[in-house]
Amino acid sequence: MKKKSIHSVGFISLGCSKALVDTEQIANILISDDIEITHSFREADLVVVNTCGFIDAAVRESLDSIKEAKKKNGKVIVTGCLGAKKNLDGTPLITPEDLGVLEVTGPNNPVRTAELIKAQLNVNGRCGSEVRKKWKLPKEEIGSKSSAASSRNYLLTPSHYAYVKISEGCNQSCTFCIIPSMRGKLVSRKVSEIIEEAKKLVSNGVKEIIIISQDTGAYGADSKYQTEFVNGAPVKASLLGLVKELQKLKVWIRLHYIYPYKNIDSIIPLMEKKENISDIIPSRQGIVPYIDMPFQHAHPEILKKMKRPGKIEDILTRLSNWRRTCPDLTIRSTFIVGFPGETEAHFEHLLQFLTDAKLDIGLAASLIPRLRGQKPINILIMSQRK
Repeated sequence: MKKKSIHSVGFISLGCSKALVDTEQIANILISDDIEITHSFREADLVVVNTCGFIDAAVRESLDSIKEAKKKNGKVIVTGCLGAKKNLDGTPLITPEDLGVLEVTGPNNPVRTAELIKAQLNVNGRCGSEVRKKWKLPKEEIGSKSSAASSRNYLLTPSHYAYVKISEGCNQSCTFCIIPSMRGKLVSRKVSEIIEEAKKLVSNGVKEIIIISQDTGAYGADSKYQTEFVNGAPVKASLLGLVKELQKLKVWIRLHYIYPYKNIDSIIPLMEKKENISDIIPSRQGIVPYIDMPFQHAHPEILKKMKRPGKIEDILTRLSNWRRTCPDLTIRSTFIVGFPGETEAHFEHLLQFLTDAKLDIGLAASLIPRLRGQKPINILIMSQRK
């Protein structure tokens, strides 16, 4: 007979899919110590708000959610990217004292956050050395650079799909992005750990694995793509090596957050359709012919100002080659218009690129710079371009 929980915790998870995985990891640790996850904030012992700090609107939503959690419950722990965001002078943007909450932690700290929750509940469980060993966490840095797999029995997604985070952080220095300052440098998980987690998800009924990270194409770069052994066979710790192993699970594998690195050319052939169940439903037990590739712009001068990775000069030729290899390929991208220094000629260049690229899905956002020395363009012009 299952032991009845005497404690319960509510969650609010905001922002991206990477943050959602962080929330799932925290929840699974708590569940392993018989703490119930509840949707009733008034009945919960406390509420955890996993925040986003990427853009101003996300910060406002996070602060509003914290306020709402305090109103409905009173006991709140704040985690996530907003917890790691800094003021210009380097001081924390938010503190427990400022918000009137119990604790504030940053992102990618599932074990530490769970420890703080359990301390508030006066629960002694497996968040010490046993959990640290399971998650392969260094003693001096509990959870902040975790690369190990979670059991992930509790998911916040529908039961047929799940996100798997293959790395944390980013080594790029895009001038419009603050993610590296909040989530740190690139730290790739081991292939064996990712495969182990994916296998557990599939055994629990998951039919589609969505691969996520801050920079999916850079997977393994921090370890110089070293070779490791999976089920006794050598596997190179690269995106290609990883997806070839994931293909063996015979479920859909979808890749998100891909920059136009050259190594992506070797991934496209894996997306080629192999067979049909019928004339209507394709059978793709492997890599789904879909790429989420944020170009952000197409003019070399603007891309240089943005400090974007990947070469854009030959991308139209590569897109054509990709579609020749995989005619069913769907490409989604995002673009920033009104970036400081963007002229009408730069914008027209972008429009021509969109015409030539024939992307399947394209989203545009405007940018109001916050860095010193970046002069915004006219807000009306920015709005018209968007």
